[in-house]
Amino acid sequence: MAMTLVKPNSFQPLESKKPRNQNHPFFNSSFGQRRSINPIFKSSYNPSFISSYSSPSSSSSSSLETLDEARRLVHQFDPKIPLEEALTPPSSWYTQPSFLSLEFDRVFFQGWQAVGCTEQIKESGNFFTGRLGNVEYVVCRDDNGNVHAFHNVCRHHASLLASGSGLLSCFVCPYHGWTYGLDGALLKATRITGIRNFNVNEFGLIPLKVAIWGPFVLLNLEDIPPQQAADVNNIGKEWLGSSSEILSTNGVDSSLSYICRREYTIECNWKVFCDNYLDGGYHVPYAHKGLSSGLKLESYSTTTFEKVSIQQCDGGSAETENEYERLGSKALYAFIYPNFMINRYGPWMDTNLVLPIGSRKCQVIFDYFLDASLKEDKAFIERSLEDSERVQMEDIILCEGVQRGLESPAYCSGRYAPSVEKAMHHFHCLLYHNLIN
Repeated sequence: MAMTLVKPNSFQPLESKKPRNQNHPFFNSSFGQRRSINPIFKSSYNPSFISSYSSPSSSSSSSLETLDEARRLVHQFDPKIPLEEALTPPSSWYTQPSFLSLEFDRVFFQGWQAVGCTEQIKESGNFFTGRLGNVEYVVCRDDNGNVHAFHNVCRHHASLLASGSGLLSCFVCPYHGWTYGLDGALLKATRITGIRNFNVNEFGLIPLKVAIWGPFVLLNLEDIPPQQAADVNNIGKEWLGSSSEILSTNGVDSSLSYICRREYTIECNWKVFCDNYLDGGYHVPYAHKGLSSGLKLESYSTTTFEKVSIQQCDGGSAETENEYERLGSKALYAFIYPNFMINRYGPWMDTNLVLPIGSRKCQVIFDYFLDASLKEDKAFIERSLEDSERVQMEDIILCEGVQRGLESPAYCSGRYAPSVEKAMHHFHCLLYHNLIN
């Protein structure tokens, strides 16, 4: 039977099952001791950083040079300069592979990250997989309704275990048939007759910290020994800070019905997409004429919190009745650092998850939710999704054009429009402080 989800606006930490023997060498290795699971700058996205033909000493030297280069780039932005006088981050933040490696290590591999929604693990046996940097993960719900997350890697010879999403009763490695339960325990190791010093209890899947807030599934990729686990009562505050009440009172909760998912691969750095989202509606009247007719852009307001910025705008007189029905009387756009967006408007909520897949490429995943009273209105849903798709296509053109401009020798840094780009500046300052710490 499926586990009952947490009530709206509360946070539910979930314990992943650890390998049974806590004295296993895994827990005493450097993997278990360092803050980040990612070796410094050994990014899966830039294997050319360190030549495979280098000697160990030259590889170490090259890695340090890459670290120095990335740190130098970070300091080309000064968060202490007031917004009215500040320059935007240099184009190198958006173009250099070494900078992306630093972002993975200091930003994405620290703290809670949104990775999916509870609809994907609604029933026992449901699972979904994903990748962030060089971390392959799988999230699943076991037969008892408990939610787990693991590194999606077989402990035998490192094959990926699962792909995509779906329903299963156990994980069977496609390489040699090693089989794991949905709680991560190794159930069967094939053809190991004659093996010595092997304890099956020491070869379960490596767990990750997983939690649920409202309809969202979160992972924490930091490796924190059990005795150093964070206070579960503070996890929600870590992710949303003091903005959680505002989000919950504005309809960001589990009461909406899940409709569908759409995915886009965009030829731009992940931060270009975020910047576009955070410009306070600056680009809307120029690039989204249909959308702008349904919003009172003069009412746009921005409020920043610890790791969240919230932009709000009143609805206006739309060009079509459907546009008004879709947008409603008020729109809320919440950006949760570093890469998750929640858009609440009319009867709709959609989320945008931005995943870096290269220094000039990202994947954006949209999940759509709708007021339960309208989930059977197929015509309304189709029209609304068409309107949303039009806006996404317009944004993709903008973002890919900006990326090409950032790569031009004609551009280094720009300026902020102080009255509207407060949230963008807040994002850049958060990123700076993560990268230097």
